[in-house]
Amino acid sequence: MPEQSSVDLLPRLGAFARLLHDAGMEAGPRRLTDATRALNHVALASPVDFRNALRSVFVSRKEDIDTFEAAFDIFWAPPDPRASAGQVPGRSRALPLSPERAKAWSNALGLNQSQMNREQDVTVVPESSSGYSAEELLRHKDFEQMTWQETQQVRRLLEQAPWRMAERKTRRLRPARSGRIDLRRTARHAIRSSGELMQLFRRRPRLRRRPLVLICDVSGSMEKYSRLLMIFAHAIARREDLEAFVFSTRLTRVTRLLRQRDLDRSLDSLSKGVHDFSGGTRIGDALADFNRHWARRVLGHGAVVIIVSDGWDRGDPSQLTAELIHLRRTAHRLIWLNPLIGSKGYQPLTRGMAAALPHCDDFLAANNLQALDDLGKLLAGLGTRAARSS
Repeated sequence: MPEQSSVDLLPRLGAFARLLHDAGMEAGPRRLTDATRALNHVALASPVDFRNALRSVFVSRKEDIDTFEAAFDIFWAPPDPRASAGQVPGRSRALPLSPERAKAWSNALGLNQSQMNREQDVTVVPESSSGYSAEELLRHKDFEQMTWQETQQVRRLLEQAPWRMAERKTRRLRPARSGRIDLRRTARHAIRSSGELMQLFRRRPRLRRRPLVLICDVSGSMEKYSRLLMIFAHAIARREDLEAFVFSTRLTRVTRLLRQRDLDRSLDSLSKGVHDFSGGTRIGDALADFNRHWARRVLGHGAVVIIVSDGWDRGDPSQLTAELIHLRRTAHRLIWLNPLIGSKGYQPLTRGMAAALPHCDDFLAANNLQALDDLGKLLAGLGTRAARSS
């Protein structure tokens, strides 16, 4: 372990932060600054203190621990003269890197890439994908059962998914080759032609994509799915007109947080900005808050509303029914996503789902990539009028 001061270590700390970032962890300038300050309070000659100081700064989630340990071993462990070239003791954990980054880091650290992949168990994650079909096994795997590396692949696939909302006709008109006759434009052209009607001009309504409103349950029972669903919401927010809300015991608008370009920073802002993650569930109260304070602002222009919840509710079922009836009247389409639908033998028997089902246009799964792909196809194919069930 280096014995110089933390200031002298700054260039190497910066390189280590880049390795963590390439492996999918948050390791921006703020974390790097905090790491420098932390090292000022420990004995740099102590490998344990050095490792613990950096871990306390860069690791903010349980699932990041193994990634940090693998990256630390690869970057900081001293070479063992008894080991073969490129081999570092203790590197038994997986480190997910894209093929290009794995090659770059193996060269930078003086390791042979094949040895780095084999002996250090670096998981090479495909940089790009032509779609979910290239990950056929992954697309049907339940989010709850995925490893950290598989979650990173899902994240990349969600960011690349070709989400596109269906279009709606607006009141504004545009010139077109077919459609209603544009009398004003036709008359102006006739005047310039000495009053002769030389050409009929036509116009059609302009098309705009439908707005999308996402209301996502982040209570304790949804904890296993919340992070990937937020990644899904971030992917849509980058391309569509999305208004996003999360709820547990209360409703919180997170639209601006999801519009941040950097996904990790967006998720970090969400965890800090939403104070009741993994709390109880009061779906009726959350929808009442939405209907009272937000519906008029975000449900115009034929918006599609998606509620994501497993239906476990501590509130009053009659209130949930009343709020859903009101919400369904004002939305173009009301879709309920439930990650438990994919579970074997699942039946919507909880009082929340029993109250909600009669008032939803669609009741769909949200437990894997295939389910989200099906949702994307549904959104892209919505007609100009809502298909109401009886």
